[in-house]
Amino acid sequence: MTESSSFAVHVPEVALHPEPLDPASVVQGTPEVSSAVLWESADGDQIRGIWQMTPGVVTDTEADELFIVVSGEATIEVEGGPTFSVRPGDACVLRAGDRTTWTVHKTLRKVFHVSMP
Repeated sequence: MTESSSFAVHVPEVALHPEPLDPASVVQGTPEVSSAVLWESADGDQIRGIWQMTPGVVTDTEADELFIVVSGEATIEVEGGPTFSVRPGDACVLRAGDRTTWTVHKTLRKVFHVSMP
């Protein structure tokens, strides 16, 4: 749902589309990932959307991202950096290139803004 004008959505009700998850990134469980793009810049360098992951543990290499948790709970461990827990109402900033391990305790839904390199 990429819009070219101003709009509003009710985040808990936005339909998400399954995203493939690299089996090599799954550390524990059978997590499933889904998302919806709400807006993308013409050059593809900026993306705003909604992302969700069911319980499990996965590794990832991050983009430059700001997100706000809408529902669920997770622990995010940044390799060589902090480990923090996120829950509804929390905002998080991840740096491009950070290697992370996500442990999702309760299905996590977040609204995000990603800046691509």
